[in-house]
Amino acid sequence: MRTVGSIAQDIVNREGGYVNDPDDPGGATKFGVTVGTMRRLGMDLTRDGKIDAQDVRLLTRQQAVEIFIEHYFERPNIAALPDGVQASVFDMYVNSGDNAVKILQRLLRDMGLEIEIDGAIGPQTISAAAAAFAVSPDHFVDAYGIARRNYYYGLADQRPNSRKYARRRDGGKGGWIRRAEEFISQRYHLSQEEHAARIASWG
Repeated sequence: MRTVGSIAQDIVNREGGYVNDPDDPGGATKFGVTVGTMRRLGMDLTRDGKIDAQDVRLLTRQQAVEIFIEHYFERPNIAALPDGVQASVFDMYVNSGDNAVKILQRLLRDMGLEIEIDGAIGPQTISAAAAAFAVSPDHFVDAYGIARRNYYYGLADQRPNSRKYARRRDGGKGGWIRRAEEFISQRYHLSQEEHAARIASWG
């Protein structure tokens, strides 16, 4: 099994360097760590009494890894989930907070398990995830990845300014979709034609 540190390094690589996209609600971001997260953690790296884009620019790769492990893996209790799905939930938690857990909980409910959709990994979610994983490990991991992909498409349906994250300028799969499919078996990846059909209503 891969270590949480190696998974966190992969997330940092996937997130990339400094960006400040006006269409991204997170604002200034580096390695996937937003200025809002840094404010919440009190990371005044410039020591000027305020936490802004300049502090984000100074964030190191190692600091990002440490933030992800403590605040996006350990605190949400992702380690209590089945091994096979931890990396995907961890990656999604960095990208979308407790929506990562709500996606998992909705999936479990769709599978017929009685569970609250509250975004928290407690005894109920742990037990349900273990039961689903035990029945069909590979299917469960793919199902979660597909649910992530559907979430991204749905978000872009609702927020036109976010469609550039799901669809490239040439019409191909955007970063959100490719990111979700990194955790889905190849046989369940959408073809370009299927992707085009899914986003046809966007114009």
